[in-house]
Amino acid sequence: ACSFQENSISYCLLVLLRPPPGHSFSTELRTMGQLPARSSSIHVVLECMCSRGQLLGEKSGFLHHTNNKLLRDQSSFPLRALCTHSYLDMEKVACWIQFLLRSAWLLLPESRHCQLTVLPSSSSCRFQLTSPSKMNMCIELIFAVEEA
Repeated sequence: ACSFQENSISYCLLVLLRPPPGHSFSTELRTMGQLPARSSSIHVVLECMCSRGQLLGEKSGFLHHTNNKLLRDQSSFPLRALCTHSYLDMEKVACWIQFLLRSAWLLLPESRHCQLTVLPSSSSCRFQLTSPSKMNMCIELIFAVEEA
C-alpha cells in the first residue's frame, strides 16, 4: 500500500519470512478451527533432512541424520534469536530487522543526506526517512509466514 500527503509518502510492505533450512512454519489453530489472533502461535517445526525420513514422511529426522552438523544447527542463530521456545516471536523479529536496518543504513551514501528514524512498533518494523528538504518517507514492514 502507498499513500501521499503534502510533505509525506507512506509505504506499507508485506515481507514473507522463510524458515531456516530443515524447518517449517506451522500456524496453530485455536479452538473451533479459528486462526490465531496473535503472531505468537507460529510454531517452528523441525523437518526431516535425511532420505530415509523423507521417504517415510517423518518430520523429526534430525535424529536419523549421520551428519552431526544438523544437530548443532538446531540451536542456530535464527532459532535462538528469533524464537521463544519453539514459536516465532514477531517482536524479536521486528527488533532484529530494525538492528539490521540501522547497521545497513550507515553504509549507504544516502545516510549523509537523509536521516533515518526507527519508529516504535512491537510486531512490525516502522521507520522514517527525512530528506534535507524536510520531505518524509514513512515505511512499515509487516511480517508474515507462508505455511508449507
